[in-house]
Amino acid sequence: MARSRGRISGTGGLVPTDVRRWISHRRNTELALVVFALLIVTFGHAAAGLAMSDGELPTGLPVYAGGLSALALLAHLAVRRFARHADPLILPVTVLLTGLGLVLMDRLDHAYAEHYPPDNYQSAPVAPDQVMWTVIGVVLLVATLVVLRHHRVLQRYTYLGMAVAMLLLMAPAFFGADQFGAKRWITLGPMSVQPGEFVKVMIVVFFASYLMANRDALALVGRRVLGLALPRGRNAGPVLLIWAVSLIVLFYERDLGTSLIFFGVFIVMLYIATERTSWALLGVLMFVLGAAAVAATQPHVKGRVQAWLDPMAIFLPPEERPPGLISDQSAQALFSFGAGDLTGTGLGQGHSYLVGFAGRSDFILATVGEELGLTGVTLVLLLYVLLIQRGLAAAMNATDPFGKLLAAGLSVVMALQVFVVAGGVTGLIPLTGKALPFLAQGGSSTVANFLLVALLIRVSDSAGKAATEPAGNATILTPAIRLDDAGRPQRPDRPGRSQRSDRHDEPDRPEGAHPS
Repeated sequence: MARSRGRISGTGGLVPTDVRRWISHRRNTELALVVFALLIVTFGHAAAGLAMSDGELPTGLPVYAGGLSALALLAHLAVRRFARHADPLILPVTVLLTGLGLVLMDRLDHAYAEHYPPDNYQSAPVAPDQVMWTVIGVVLLVATLVVLRHHRVLQRYTYLGMAVAMLLLMAPAFFGADQFGAKRWITLGPMSVQPGEFVKVMIVVFFASYLMANRDALALVGRRVLGLALPRGRNAGPVLLIWAVSLIVLFYERDLGTSLIFFGVFIVMLYIATERTSWALLGVLMFVLGAAAVAATQPHVKGRVQAWLDPMAIFLPPEERPPGLISDQSAQALFSFGAGDLTGTGLGQGHSYLVGFAGRSDFILATVGEELGLTGVTLVLLLYVLLIQRGLAAAMNATDPFGKLLAAGLSVVMALQVFVVAGGVTGLIPLTGKALPFLAQGGSSTVANFLLVALLIRVSDSAGKAATEPAGNATILTPAIRLDDAGRPQRPDRPGRSQRSDRHDEPDRPEGAHPS
């Protein structure tokens, strides 16, 4: 194949000119999708305002559209400058979910102000605070891309990060405020912080480093029981430790969602690293036993299970209601989904404020179900699926084991959080008190998820860079990436040099080591 040549900045080598066209095509695609996402949420905000104000556009529409556009374009320029090989879909999906969340929160702010007394705390608007947290999240995303030039730098701070994560995870049990039956928040002056949201990212970094270093030992089989290959006892220690910590969090903080995400991500990453089904089965069994024990001893956790089993108990006469937590939120959420039918009532025309104070946070998916219908819920969930899939694609394309496990772990965190929230609102599992990433109210959740997205972008950038730049000796070229008339990359006509063995991203691996 003919090879057209150009300069590589910073390496002194040569690279095919088509590679630069491919990079430009990815960034231009990202920009087009970001603009498309901004148009969708701007029209959504206008539609909600027209429905709530008898045909008048909301007065804050230009400020909303201009502010969100500025933030989105700032993030895009940071990716274009500091992560130009990154996946072009991760940022647009994040922008669309964030913008839709701000539209729904502003729409619900008006509903709460209209239907609750002025002195009721539910009537206070939350959209302005969420805008502030979104700005902080975008600034953190940009700062991460600027400072963290390669994801493997995180390996230098593995154990320090884990120590800080454990302190943050346990802090609410001793210093946290008991709100809504759980201890998740630490009050710092006028604001509350939820440390568990940041811990989920820090723990993935530790797990990725630990499993990369110990995957061979963890993959060894101890003995077989009923045809199941169980791990050796000495290697099961870390799993038992993580299990114990998750139970402590569940018992003292009564935080079912964080415990599920914390333990679940470790088991899934352990399975990815070792490919041992026995680890996954052992992890599920341990979590079920631990959750059952805590539910039997903690009234709040038991109450959540009771409310899940009988969400309509609130409508029974007081003397016929079962003991435990009685709340109408789950029932009202189910009514919202039923009222939405297939296409919904339309933005701004629902009654999701009946869910109560959690309509803008834990139950915001019920608002989507009522005003956008089953179609809207499906599309929102597909956006999360797309974001998770791009994270897993970055894991598959990464050239080093740490990057693979890091991207996979971050994607699993996102998947588990969406599952526990959507499952709780729809009645599939008990409520956990978590918030849908980017869509729901929550400052800590918003900032932590922007950090998660920044790390996914960084890993995908490293994977894209390894796929397009020369391997090893900069004067020897890999086969050029050529583009067709539509700008899509074409596969080489013949195999070139090894795509893995001599890349600068691939760490030295002992002979016989188990590949990631």
